[in-house]
Amino acid sequence: MTISMYQASIPVSIRALNNLVNILEKGAAYAETKKIDPNVLINSRLSPDMLPLSKQVQIASDIVNRGAARLAGVEAPTFEDNETTFGQLIDRIHKTISQLNTFKPEQIDGSEEKEITLQMRDNTASFQGMPYLLYFVLPNLYFHVTTAYDILRHCGVELGKQDFLG
Repeated sequence: MTISMYQASIPVSIRALNNLVNILEKGAAYAETKKIDPNVLINSRLSPDMLPLSKQVQIASDIVNRGAARLAGVEAPTFEDNETTFGQLIDRIHKTISQLNTFKPEQIDGSEEKEITLQMRDNTASFQGMPYLLYFVLPNLYFHVTTAYDILRHCGVELGKQDFLG
């Protein structure tokens, strides 16, 4: 049995983003219940040199949004990265999921060997489609969703493995 590039990207990304929505909803509920300013959680970091929760969510959104678009050979919509509340972060994820739902299998299937070039900070990275998805897009998605989970868990939000897995 084989798995298509579409099946390995779109449903997997949507599931991770839906789980992230659940995690953020638990963070918002925790802030409300404990009378914590939500900005404290949204701006929390695991380490001073790491990005805050809000940026983790934005990057998770961007990586799958741009990744799917590159695999499909279309332009990805851009978001402003101006979310400052749990509601805004959740809305951004819903917009990303809506965008991912616009892709059809025939747009992404067959992109295994498609050349994808990314301009990084200090260099250019080139990938074929499958390694781009498996070794760049999905690991980045999971890293940033996990980091968002870890930030909220570190702040006291009652989260467990099932919240991450869905």
